[in-house]
Amino acid sequence: MLKALSEYLSAYMQKTGIPYSVRLFPDGGSLLESACDFDIFFLDIQMEQPDGMETAKQLRCRGSRGLFIFVTILHERVFDAFEVEAFDYLIKPLDATRFTRTMDRAIHTLRGREEKGLVIRRGNTCEVVSPAQIVYCEVQGRKVYIHQSDGKTIDYYDRLDALARRVDGRFFRCHRSYLVNLEHVRGCGEGRVCLSQGDTIPVSRLRERELAEALLRCMKERDP
Repeated sequence: MLKALSEYLSAYMQKTGIPYSVRLFPDGGSLLESACDFDIFFLDIQMEQPDGMETAKQLRCRGSRGLFIFVTILHERVFDAFEVEAFDYLIKPLDATRFTRTMDRAIHTLRGREEKGLVIRRGNTCEVVSPAQIVYCEVQGRKVYIHQSDGKTIDYYDRLDALARRVDGRFFRCHRSYLVNLEHVRGCGEGRVCLSQGDTIPVSRLRERELAEALLRCMKERDP
């Protein structure tokens, strides 16, 4: 099955002309031990422990955003795949037409995710942050704090003005000390902005109208 999947995948990718790399693992344990992350994972549910479903759960716990495509003979496990946000479920033996259709959707999904990561330098190290995961940023003293949707906060030395110049149009300077991702705004009023993860941050009185206009533009761009 590993050989068949590799051949199907290589044939598809060569036809599309998209650069790719394929790695094969004999079981879920080997994949987890490798600490590798991928855009797409093909997992057989019926494997030695950890089986495909457990492997997927552990990958999700590690923060993987890869697309999980289960390949199996077990029709009855299809509903379990929802627990790990599975992308698709292919039944053995593989059907070429169904495989191609699944890959077309997967490539379309991955292209929709593409965006430049924001490189944050912290001393002698750097970290890449996805703008989509940023809920808001605030400055305290000489440090900028980046609050992400997963609850993680990154702090580093910089000016909020410098960060504002590096981000795209989904971000709005609602206050001299705050920069908010409009896609995470859930409401505003009485001088506060309500955010997706429950926090509220201040909005300057002089910027309330601009914020409302920016939110409308964001909504129009999101739902053309």
